[in-house]
Amino acid sequence: MSEPADPDNREVPPPTAMPERRRAPRPRRIPRSREQQARLDAREPAFEPLPFAIDEDTARRPFADKLHAWFEARGWQPFDFQREVWREMERGASGLLHATTGAGKTWAVWFGALAALASSASSVPTVTRKRAAVTQPEPLTVLWITPMRALAADTARALQSSATELAVPWTVGLRTGDTSSAERARQNRRMPSALITTPESLSLILTRADAREVLSHLKFVIVDEWHELLGNKRGTQTQLALARLARWRPELQVWGLSATLGNLPFAAEVLLAPVRTPRVSVHGKLPKALIVDTVIPETIERFPWGGHMGMRQVEAVADAIGEAHTSLVFTNTRSQCEVWYQALLEARPEWAGAIALHHGSLDQEVREWVERGLKSGLLKVVVCTSSLDLGVDFLPVERVFQIGSPKGVARLMQRAGRSGHAPGRPSRVTIVPTHALELVEAAAAREAVEKRQIEGRETPEKPFDVLVQHLVTVAIGGGFDARELYDEIRTAYAYRHLTQNEFDWALGFVEGGGTALRAYPDYHRVVRESDGLYRVPREDLVRRHRNNVGTIVANGTLNVAYLAGGRIGAIEESFVSRLKPGDIFTFGGRALELIRVQDMTAWVKRATSGRGAMPQWAGSRMPLSSELAEATLTMLARAADGIYNEPEMRAVRPLLELQQRWSALPEPGVLVAEVLKSREGHHFFCYPFAGRTAHIGLGALLAWRVAREKPGTFSISMNDYGFELLSAQPFDWAAELDSGLLSPEELDHDILASLNSSELSKRRFREIARVSGLVFQGHPGQQKSARQLQASSGLFYDIFRNHDSGNLLLNQADAEVLLQELDAKRIRSALERMNESRLVLTRPKKPTPFAFPLIVGRLREKVSTEKLADRVERMLAELEKAART
Repeated sequence: MSEPADPDNREVPPPTAMPERRRAPRPRRIPRSREQQARLDAREPAFEPLPFAIDEDTARRPFADKLHAWFEARGWQPFDFQREVWREMERGASGLLHATTGAGKTWAVWFGALAALASSASSVPTVTRKRAAVTQPEPLTVLWITPMRALAADTARALQSSATELAVPWTVGLRTGDTSSAERARQNRRMPSALITTPESLSLILTRADAREVLSHLKFVIVDEWHELLGNKRGTQTQLALARLARWRPELQVWGLSATLGNLPFAAEVLLAPVRTPRVSVHGKLPKALIVDTVIPETIERFPWGGHMGMRQVEAVADAIGEAHTSLVFTNTRSQCEVWYQALLEARPEWAGAIALHHGSLDQEVREWVERGLKSGLLKVVVCTSSLDLGVDFLPVERVFQIGSPKGVARLMQRAGRSGHAPGRPSRVTIVPTHALELVEAAAAREAVEKRQIEGRETPEKPFDVLVQHLVTVAIGGGFDARELYDEIRTAYAYRHLTQNEFDWALGFVEGGGTALRAYPDYHRVVRESDGLYRVPREDLVRRHRNNVGTIVANGTLNVAYLAGGRIGAIEESFVSRLKPGDIFTFGGRALELIRVQDMTAWVKRATSGRGAMPQWAGSRMPLSSELAEATLTMLARAADGIYNEPEMRAVRPLLELQQRWSALPEPGVLVAEVLKSREGHHFFCYPFAGRTAHIGLGALLAWRVAREKPGTFSISMNDYGFELLSAQPFDWAAELDSGLLSPEELDHDILASLNSSELSKRRFREIARVSGLVFQGHPGQQKSARQLQASSGLFYDIFRNHDSGNLLLNQADAEVLLQELDAKRIRSALERMNESRLVLTRPKKPTPFAFPLIVGRLREKVSTEKLADRVERMLAELEKAART
């Protein structure tokens, strides 16, 4: 799972993982000298709007001439796609611009807006002094929406400097959660000509009573990094805001900027659904080289296990970093980020002060210092997570390293684009496998990049919590007529199928609290006044809403404690919520039985047996995407035919040949499963290549279905390639598979029955309750604790279940459990594909190379790191001996 985009009005607390056997070092301030600190602080100050002044002679020149001179001064020439955007914006069109990272998308839409309005500029110089003209700047004309505050500040600096250089009578402002109160006050008196903001701050602008007047001159809305907003509720919030702006300004032009996205027509349709201006799509096809290569280790085991191989590559990675001016080293988790930072610093102690760390757990001050160091070129290498995925420009970066598989084609391309971040410069990303099978993924990823097999994104369908929040937002911002607002909301793509009954329910919910909350005045958030408009009746309700606008909800953690007393540690709530009371899981090397979840605590007791349902804790690892999984299976199919063209495939050839000799290789249209008996019990291995998240659900589903006919308990282990079911008693898996075990019929029911669906729904409802405003998160500096929020939302959940069963927020919670928590759509797709595939069920005498990492993954949760290493070494020696015979 990638890290959440940066929120506007509050920080997202980092997810807390299960304590590792060997603790990663705590984040610390990056070592640097006073001279380095002073140079960095001087080079990149925080964004501050510049005093408005333009050069009179430059201002009188035609804009086309000024623009030509601007490009010429940098030795650049506008690309064809940039000229196309300028023409389309000048004729009044809206569109989606898709181009590679660093290709110049920002200049395409920004200069397009300036050019389109150059001929109609209304400002006239009022004071002249030494050839400088101080003018009355344009009113708010361009609204620039970005998903991250750091990206907002970077964009504001770029737009402001270019407007000054082109002598355009425009001011540029920034409105995010970091904006000072003084700057907000200045904007309240007069908005800048161009305002860079976030979805949350845009919603806050819409709560102004004079919002329509403030936005009355708006001509352009630019949505940056649209691919990052498309698939989540922040994107839905943006859709609703655009629907409102398009109704106020029928001639409004909306432009989205996107890089790495597979379903472009769909993305354009979602973004531009409310606009009335002509629609176009522009593709920035540039001859930009994207180099994908791999650090191949000198020795590769035929029986891989996750993670251990990566640290053997530190010296090779350090050598490669030394050849570049500045590099980024991306990791997939924060703990891995910390480990690699320390390992590189130990390998190259002379880099102290020139190597830095960047991830979401670090203080904002440290992250900003690192970003300034990257831009200025003073840092040689930064080890980071997805916190640096998005499009802040770091021109000095020449090379990117990806530790482990990127798990997705789009993610790999996005990270590769952090290097060579300028037109004409090549981007290079080097994959550093952490186990042998990731060599196959690396080869598959390179081919998928070459073929542009990029993942698409879906958008949420009718999230009622966002709708309820929006109704209150609009009621504060001048009020609304119910019929008009219903028609307006239906122009947003996510609500195109919103029925009148559903809208009436949402309106009734904010007006009277629904069936269950009618007696509580705090939930009568809007009232219909004498003029027929709905408004918020009390100032305290207005303040409460404004302090909690937004859709970002952090993943919480639960304490783990014994019923008899004593805290054991903390674990991600998303893991515990999958368990049912009585399930066995392992934590800190102990087998524990879950008794109940209450007051943000998982209450447990020691299990009398290690057997039972023991899902492997998955942390925040990102699942393998469908596109990369399909490309990996294609690579394995070639290997099955003896074709090893890629260097990565040649390196891993002994492993794959052994897998083929002992069992079979998975490939498109072929499902491989293995049955094995050992001293631990009876193993069933299956390799659907559906990704880690789907395999959690698939393993639990199959175990539950089998146990209906023959009672039994299972230990479950999974990775991105497959899953293992371990039981004390044997099962006839061939007969089970032949009798419809993989049938997608009754899938939703069976998935929910196989897991703790009520706890999953309650957890998901807590997020919905916060977005919809049922649970007040507190005023700034007085936020409620996670325990208070859980108690409040849990109470609402129980009340609605018992007294308001038709509540649409409950239905939404159940739907989100299936779609997001369990990835039921991908599970269904996997089952359908597995049913259509030719089954190859083998009975190897020993664990195969594909089975071994699943076994180690299960053992990792049961024993300490030291004992695990010893046990793995013994298993490897035994397996290698068998492989040689």
